Amino acid sequence: MNQSKVKSMMRYRWLVWGLLATAYIIVFFHRFAAGVVKDDLIRDLHISETAFASLGAMYFYAYMFMQIPVGFLADSLGARKTVTIGSLLAAIGSIMFGLAPTVFFAFAGRFIVGLGVSVVFISTLKILSQWYKESEFGTMSGITSFVGNMGGLIAQTPLVWMVALFTWRTTFIAIGIVTLVVTALIYWFVRNTPQEKGYPSIAEIEGREEKHITKEKVNLVKALLEVVTNCRTWPPFIIFASFFGGFTVLTGFYGTSYMMNVYGLEKGAAANYMMAAVLGLAIGSIVIGKVSDALKQRKLPMLVSGGMLLITWSVLIFTGGGKPPIGIMYPLFFVLGLSTSTFILGWACGKELNNPNVAGISTSIVNMGGFFGSAVLPTLVGNTLNGDTGVADYNAAFKIAYISIVIGFAAIFFVKETHCKNIYKG
Repeated sequence: MNQSKVKSMMRYRWLVWGLLATAYIIVFFHRFAAGVVKDDLIRDLHISETAFASLGAMYFYAYMFMQIPVGFLADSLGARKTVTIGSLLAAIGSIMFGLAPTVFFAFAGRFIVGLGVSVVFISTLKILSQWYKESEFGTMSGITSFVGNMGGLIAQTPLVWMVALFTWRTTFIAIGIVTLVVTALIYWFVRNTPQEKGYPSIAEIEGREEKHITKEKVNLVKALLEVVTNCRTWPPFIIFASFFGGFTVLTGFYGTSYMMNVYGLEKGAAANYMMAAVLGLAIGSIVIGKVSDALKQRKLPMLVSGGMLLITWSVLIFTGGGKPPIGIMYPLFFVLGLSTSTFILGWACGKELNNPNVAGISTSIVNMGGFFGSAVLPTLVGNTLNGDTGVADYNAAFKIAYISIVIGFAAIFFVKETHCKNIYKG
């Protein structure tokens, strides 16, 4: 084997990963950006609190509905082309959102962004599975998730600064242009496999036989029915919907305005608190999976982490009538984000509790839960607030999210322990 080609491939794969990770940062930026520009959108587009919530939810509706098709697109069209087209749509949507002369165009832009970014993560995992060893894949998936969460950090205080300097419209147009550049780089430099660049495959480098998978035609309707009629699928779905939906209410929609109106903070200072929550989720995303794998258990880590989440939300809701001491808010939001990562084990449970032949579908169904919750809960909270910004108003609105956290925690008790292996027949 040509060792120079092996070394070249080992270097080149970091370029592949870096470009895909950059696209994933953009995914998270759009996921959490709406909350920071809430007041600007309400003012400039002349919309109500309820309309703002619906506008923000467009991203999550589009993302949710694309979870089933994205796997088939990555297989049929190819992961590289799928992520290229998706990133192009995200760029167009972001620019449309920034230029929107009316509410309709703003809704359309936000929806197109959601469609575009929805394909990035699954396509990225598929490409990385060809460029990295099996022993490296779990680590690279975790690192990719962690780096993607940095986009959520950019959508907090840094976004406040950008909007203050350039206006929200110019900022989203600029993000769209940056996405166009990233899209072009992905198209030119990313390849589905090392062989497409003339490099040896990972299997060759590891000295093992290449796996030749015979593609059987999967009956989509039959596979979907098999997953949705399995009662074990739904507790992980509910956990993801409840926990991530509550997290989105805070970090993606109302947390910044809550800190501004209740504590009298400037927007930049208020957004810093949401950064603590997003950073907590980023760290928790790596930690909880490692802890679960080390213990060979899913349910116990979920109960402990989910219990922490319920306690943090209880402090937020019931301490000081919905206004806890400002001194505890940074650690409170950090722990809230850290424990929200409970839902990540739901992906593994969904796969391990269903027929392994439909693993992609089962994971996609569970994944839809998070975006369902993130679309519905903020809308319900927005209907409750309806422009009112007092402590009691936020407290009443956040109780909707709190109820969802309680439901999600209760759902953990209905999760079947898998001991980190498939127990579909068990």
